[in-house]
Amino acid sequence: MSAAARDPPLAQEDLLLAAAYVYDAQYNRNIPFETSPQAVRLYYLYNHWTMQAATYFFIFVDLFLAVFEDPAVYPFPFLATSLVEVLCLLVFFSRLVHFAKVTPRNVFWKDTKNICIMIAILVTLIDLIIYGALKISNINSIRWSRFLRPIFLINFAESRQIRRVFRSIRNTLPEITYVFLLFMFSVLMFSLMALKLFGDRNLRTVEGSPYFTNYLEIVFDLYVLVTTANSPDVMMPAFDFSWWYSLFFITYVVINTYLFMSVFLAVVYNNYRKHLKNEIRKLAYMKRHKMIEAFNILKVKEGTEYVVQEAQWKELVKLVAPDISTSHRELLLRVSDEEQKGYVDKKSFVRLADLLNIQVIAMRIQTHPLEHWMPHVYNSAVSLFIRSMVQHKGFVWTYDVIILINAVFIALDEENPLISYAEWVFLSLYILEILLKVYTYEPRAFFAKTQFWNWFDTSIIIAALIATILNASLKSASQYNSQQVLDIVFILRVLRLIRIVDSIQRFRVIMNTLINIVPTMLTFGGLALVVYYMFAIIGMELFQGKIQFFPRNSTAHHALECGNPALKDSLFARAKYCKNNFNDITSSFVVLMELTVVNQWHVLANGFALVTHQAAKLYFIAFHIVVVIMIINILIAFILEAFFVEYSLEKSEVETAIERKIQELGVGIQEEELRDGKLIDNMETSENDLGGEEITKKKSKGLMFKIASKRYRTVDALLQRMFEAEILPEDDGPSVEEILNLSPTDLYPKNPTFDSAA
Repeated sequence: MSAAARDPPLAQEDLLLAAAYVYDAQYNRNIPFETSPQAVRLYYLYNHWTMQAATYFFIFVDLFLAVFEDPAVYPFPFLATSLVEVLCLLVFFSRLVHFAKVTPRNVFWKDTKNICIMIAILVTLIDLIIYGALKISNINSIRWSRFLRPIFLINFAESRQIRRVFRSIRNTLPEITYVFLLFMFSVLMFSLMALKLFGDRNLRTVEGSPYFTNYLEIVFDLYVLVTTANSPDVMMPAFDFSWWYSLFFITYVVINTYLFMSVFLAVVYNNYRKHLKNEIRKLAYMKRHKMIEAFNILKVKEGTEYVVQEAQWKELVKLVAPDISTSHRELLLRVSDEEQKGYVDKKSFVRLADLLNIQVIAMRIQTHPLEHWMPHVYNSAVSLFIRSMVQHKGFVWTYDVIILINAVFIALDEENPLISYAEWVFLSLYILEILLKVYTYEPRAFFAKTQFWNWFDTSIIIAALIATILNASLKSASQYNSQQVLDIVFILRVLRLIRIVDSIQRFRVIMNTLINIVPTMLTFGGLALVVYYMFAIIGMELFQGKIQFFPRNSTAHHALECGNPALKDSLFARAKYCKNNFNDITSSFVVLMELTVVNQWHVLANGFALVTHQAAKLYFIAFHIVVVIMIINILIAFILEAFFVEYSLEKSEVETAIERKIQELGVGIQEEELRDGKLIDNMETSENDLGGEEITKKKSKGLMFKIASKRYRTVDALLQRMFEAEILPEDDGPSVEEILNLSPTDLYPKNPTFDSAA
């Protein structure tokens, strides 16, 4: 009898603790928690999706209060909004207390994000009390604590991806600062030259004001020129005087717009990637550390080595991934225990977290219903010919041509009767295509919930058919054309052309790549929300009520000047930008979006400077620096990295191991066997019943397996993929303290693949 067989059964508390480590490794959580049975159960509750969803719900409720607070889109009494905010603060405090119960005390009080949350809660309560007291006394004041609300979105443990981006920005700032200072030195030098060149020549702008006579205004105008928003307007007075002066502006644009802005992107990309790589290196080491911790809890001695027994391994996987099927779990066991020894060794156990992140489809092969009901008809020569025709590439090409011809007809005159009749022909052809595909391919496979393009095609065709019939009925019944129905018909006809994207292989690869990186972009959505919200709150406090919007025919005083005489004869008023104001949160977000696009942003800045003070331009310059120069460049860096990885994605080692085992067991389905009009592309369900002529030959095998699309369930998983080729697996890796203190220039002795030039 082996030593493993003589060991007592593992305690349920130990199994829960090991599962917590594996679950953390799978989702890349680095939360230190107490290991007592009560703390572990509280930790499971803390990480339950309902708790996390509730936290995010109240965070967004707290942020959304700005819609109902003065200046409000929909005004609510202060008492109502303050009570909701107090409720949100209570939820945040409860969440923080819960976190303190599962985390070691010394760790909790050293964690900066916990301190930030507590300070934000306290400051908000103080601000509420002061603001409420002043409001009762009819004294106007500022709700300055609203600026701190995004802190809750950033600092709760669930928002680790957003914090990672902020850390990357913070770490990238020193290098950006040097480039920015050099850039500003260039702008200041050119501004001084412009003052000397043009200041004494009595030139006038198109508005009639002096041209380049005020140094600070020159600096602002030349800064705007870097963004090209005022080109060539800013150059024209000098250019009209002498064409030689155009060389000054051309030189300025080449140096500052093209050279420095390119350097900004290069510096941001290089430093962001370097610090991101270090973050992912820490994640990879922490994942391995947690898996080793789980292994040490479950291990028993088998001969000369420590292993995890099969029964305990299965119980562990049931706890960590209760939703996967039994067949999927058995497949993972066969991958981990290739020789079927009845146990899993340390090396195989450590990669369990990665195995769980590989999405496997279990497919039960079934026949087409028509083959079951009418086998002789469905398998007749005519039926086989029709099905082979639909499966042939020529069928797809034919409908691609039909779609292109349809596009030409859509662009032609709708009033022409021939064009109107042609639409019925195209509709009939599309309906015939859907019917032929459903006849050829198993309906449950064709309309599987992950088959986006099949659902899209069918929905568009059915909706277009209904709308066209409805429009024709209205015409014949009352000689009345419903514009709403016509609009729907036109839109549906145009949307039908999107099908061409799925028909062309290269288009489909690019679209799938873009779709796959969309979830990772949610991190930057959170980052944008934080930055926009903070700038919107500041903008409302600075500029609310300074600019008003009036309807076109309004007779109100100063309506043409956006309600403020300071804007008389200004470009802001002449351009009718009155609706671009900071009078509520939604208008503020619109203005900030316009500033992000950059075009005409100097007109907005000048308008708000006229109604307040010239120093107001600093607000708009700060927004441009933070959002356009820093965040947009970091977003571009991330998209480039993620796109390169997704576009040229190769299977990882663990993914290849699963596929190899699937084929060894004889239960695999090759890609070429599934070429049924892309019916199984991007499937992510754990159980699906599929059929079709090509694969029904294997129906005797029963359950079949296939690796799902190469998507990643978490942002961390995609990020790790970027650098996993450079992270070699080690037996132990550095200690937790060493992991947390790793810097981009550190070299771990056992892993020579990391270098400071990365």
